[in-house]
Amino acid sequence: MYPSRFGYESPKSVAEAVALLDQFGGEAKVLAGGQSLVPMLKLRFAAPEMLIDINNIDGLRYHRVDPDGSIHIGALCRHEDLEFSDVIAKSQPTIAAAAHLVADPIVRTRGTFVGSVCHADPQGDWAAAMIALDGRIVAQGPKGKREIAMKNFVSGPFQNALAFNELAVEAIIPAPKGVARGGYLKLERRVGDFATASVAVSLDMVGDTIARAGIALAGVGGHTIDATEAASVLVGKTLTAESIAAAATAVAAAADPRTDHRGSSDYKRHIVETFVSRILTGIANTSQKAA
Repeated sequence: MYPSRFGYESPKSVAEAVALLDQFGGEAKVLAGGQSLVPMLKLRFAAPEMLIDINNIDGLRYHRVDPDGSIHIGALCRHEDLEFSDVIAKSQPTIAAAAHLVADPIVRTRGTFVGSVCHADPQGDWAAAMIALDGRIVAQGPKGKREIAMKNFVSGPFQNALAFNELAVEAIIPAPKGVARGGYLKLERRVGDFATASVAVSLDMVGDTIARAGIALAGVGGHTIDATEAASVLVGKTLTAESIAAAATAVAAAADPRTDHRGSSDYKRHIVETFVSRILTGIANTSQKAA
């Protein structure tokens, strides 16, 4: 199937892109990597009047760690930029663990981190990682910039909190309260498939004590699931067999899976519990070796 007819603009600045979004009043789509948008256009799940290609805007392909320890990821940062980043490998284990599991190598060369978060696919990797990390999205519109907490950004399946005339220009991951620990595990039927279940874990640790815990799930509900409340059973504790088991049970209970061709709801909930336990056990073992 071919896409519906659409116009095409390639702005040279964020301000120009925002003006175009405002002009078309919700009938425009932004093209960054296009790995989700182009298939939707071809299947006519999306039929915008205007396609706004932001790839010629300078200064949006970056990722960096600021002096305060926060991580900033620009709107044109590709998945592979994070996958092969020494900066990310040294500073953010949750992102580092997820980066090589996003789709397949071809998609990772073109797809963008921010675009994937905005796509808000219930089975997407980066939205789950951002929720676990308590990240924020920076949106720029006609009235300037605003920051949207990731826990409020995904409003439903394939829905986000951006206004029609706002462009997501950056993702921010706050500095850890202590040492950043974390991980990401994903069950897929084959490389590049959507997640049957995936778990993102982020811990901030002071010594052996957990100062902050964030966990999010993908593929086990109608939207990305924020399981941070369930993960709060870890805060103020050390990683022991008992605390790990309690957290794994609580997080699995927060999942809302449905039985489908990828497995039964009980099976998917079991995978969540297993993945949480496996990630936390790995963090505990790493912490013991570091000590």
